[in-house]
Amino acid sequence: MVAYLRAGGLAAAALLLTGALAGCEDGTDDKPGERADGATASAASPSAVPSPGASAKPLPAALTSQRPDWNRCEAPEGGSAPGSAWRCATVRVPLDYAKPDGDTIKIALIRKEARDKGRRLGSMLFDFGGPGGSGVSILPRAAGSYGTLNTRYDLVGFDPRGVAGSAGVRCRTDREQDTSNRNVDMTPDTAAEEAAFMKDGSAFGAGCASRSGKVLPFVGTTNAARDMDLIREVLGDEKLTYFGMSYGTELGGTYAHLFPANVGRTVFDAVVDPTADTTGHARNQATGFQRALENYLEDRGQDPGKGTRRIAALLKRIDAEPLPTGTGRELNESLAITGIVLPLYSKDNWPTLTQALDEAESGTGSLLLQLADSYNGRDENGHYDTQNQSQRAISCADTKAGPTAADARALLPEFRKLSPVFGPFLAWDTAGWCSDWPVAGEHDTPEASAPGAGPILVVGTTGDPATPYEGARKMADELGEGVGVLLTNKGEGHGAYGVSSCVNSTVDAYFLDGKVPADGKTCS
Repeated sequence: MVAYLRAGGLAAAALLLTGALAGCEDGTDDKPGERADGATASAASPSAVPSPGASAKPLPAALTSQRPDWNRCEAPEGGSAPGSAWRCATVRVPLDYAKPDGDTIKIALIRKEARDKGRRLGSMLFDFGGPGGSGVSILPRAAGSYGTLNTRYDLVGFDPRGVAGSAGVRCRTDREQDTSNRNVDMTPDTAAEEAAFMKDGSAFGAGCASRSGKVLPFVGTTNAARDMDLIREVLGDEKLTYFGMSYGTELGGTYAHLFPANVGRTVFDAVVDPTADTTGHARNQATGFQRALENYLEDRGQDPGKGTRRIAALLKRIDAEPLPTGTGRELNESLAITGIVLPLYSKDNWPTLTQALDEAESGTGSLLLQLADSYNGRDENGHYDTQNQSQRAISCADTKAGPTAADARALLPEFRKLSPVFGPFLAWDTAGWCSDWPVAGEHDTPEASAPGAGPILVVGTTGDPATPYEGARKMADELGEGVGVLLTNKGEGHGAYGVSSCVNSTVDAYFLDGKVPADGKTCS
């Protein structure tokens, strides 16, 4: 299974791509009928889902009066423990906000305290996207980019509900995932391939219900946003200071809509288009990834049109005859597309893409497979992390849409025209997972209007492949006049902070000094 690209694909993987080929986090194999915490899972059903948009009830004091018990962090599964400056804790939240006195789940937190305690401004909560990215795992590895902000803010990461240490969703064993990646064609060309593709999506959903049925109806973005407000309260902050990347901008927009009075200094970077439905996101990404591919080809001194046709022809050859690799595994077309996608997230990794494509043209798929494994969260021992599983569960919990195979097939002419390389995959990706999902989704598109909220800085990069620039303007408009403040970064890659010195200085001045830039400012 390739990660669902609706809200920016694996933003966390892209963020950490430099050095990511050294290994990924391990996954684990759960027995059918068990959750990761060992409890027996109950079957999920659409009737268990709270009514869309239902107002949450007041929370009991037992939850709002919590104070996190910060202790040394244990090593995340398959990884290393962060340094001594980091502390970890959990916060209990309602499983179902319609029943706040009912069952609870634990949300995992990680914190690095502000260095200048005498000038401390409060906590800054991060979400690195996905959906499904583990903030507890990612923040310590990414924290070097936020050193200036850490002078006066506690840096706080969290695993959103349904992710990793926060009642993480489990759907498949490593062996099942390997079998799917090896045997299921993500761009089916025949009736048999199409049937196998749709069957695999149904089996994935059934696995989620079997292993994580109790939490599955409640892992959507609205509930995660409510968790964020409870986290704000238990951390002792009057308003939420928040930095959201990729899907984290959708989560932040949902929070701003639900709790406009509690919005503090907030930045959205690599912004999801809140007006796009499932098909709209796929269309946006076909446009965005093709744009990035053409920019890459032009940077390499190649004609973008000819280069695109050459890569499309390579993929067609791989579809007919997968390439050998040094691992004994083969590189099929689906994995090759995944391997091409990942380096496009950052211009720094374009040379790696050149090397991988040259190798594939010569008849070997080792580097493209290594890139695909990094994207898919597979380590060299064949263990998968669970980000892709959480990503699908959260995405399908959010959306009412369930495009069928016929719907996807109807999109193919348009999507092939948008991108001969990525279009067919993205058209089919609309149909493979949520069309037979075991719980009902919440909405067609998320609500991000936030009248009365303070200014939110919305950063869009013109060459962003996963969350195309146009979505930033739409998010700023949706937030509302006087709330959404657009900052344009003329550049390449998924995300601008840490890449553009102009964006860095603008964002730092906003977070540290409250200086709001003029709407429409451009960094180049």
